[in-house]
Amino acid sequence: MSRKHSGFYDTIEYIGPRPQKPKRPNIFGGWVILVIALGIGFWFGRPMLSSLMAAGEKPSIEQAEMLISSLRESNQPGATLAAAALGRSRDRITFDADYRRIEYPGGDVAPDRGYAPDVVIRSLRDIGIDLQQEVHDDMAADFRRYPDLWDAKEPDPNIDHRRVANLQRFFERKAQVLTPSREAADYEFGDIVVWSLATAEKHIGIVVPGPGTRADEPWVVHMLDEKGMKWENILFDFKIEGHFRYPSESAE
Repeated sequence: MSRKHSGFYDTIEYIGPRPQKPKRPNIFGGWVILVIALGIGFWFGRPMLSSLMAAGEKPSIEQAEMLISSLRESNQPGATLAAAALGRSRDRITFDADYRRIEYPGGDVAPDRGYAPDVVIRSLRDIGIDLQQEVHDDMAADFRRYPDLWDAKEPDPNIDHRRVANLQRFFERKAQVLTPSREAADYEFGDIVVWSLATAEKHIGIVVPGPGTRADEPWVVHMLDEKGMKWENILFDFKIEGHFRYPSESAE
């Protein structure tokens, strides 16, 4: 006698996740993301890397003295300013950008205080050029040509020359103006450079030779923050807004 089967028992049920078709491996996705990440890291990490490399080289006082002597014997127009800036690179300065009442002309804040513009002011004063007086005279003659950033109604010899935006405008009017570039060969020792930082602030410094075997390279003497005076290889670490030679060669 044959056993009848119910359709209910004829089907074997599977309990578990639905089988998925195997996916084709994407051999490019991970590499593309990695390349993009490395590119971003390189772009934003260059300033830090350059600073670390420069810090690791630690230019010495002896190297500065040798370069200062060589620059003073040079016939290059900017050599004396580069020598003055290298001499200033040894100063121990506390970062201080505050408004101070100072004498005029020839006034200065305390010699152990200052910030980026003071490096340029003191270096030019070392070679007989008083930016305090020159900027004040130009602003007094044409005040409206200068940036209106501080609600000032008239020139102020205590602070005008200590503002980078004012120095940039002064050099645009009175210096030899060169096109900013990222080619080292376009920069001479003694050139003055204005940068735009990532914070939108302006910064300023003087181009000088590098130390030792790097004496043909354009390095910079500047003071960016509380770390004090620096002689380092950072010329192209920030966006260059202005490139000047002062005094202008045509004026000499």
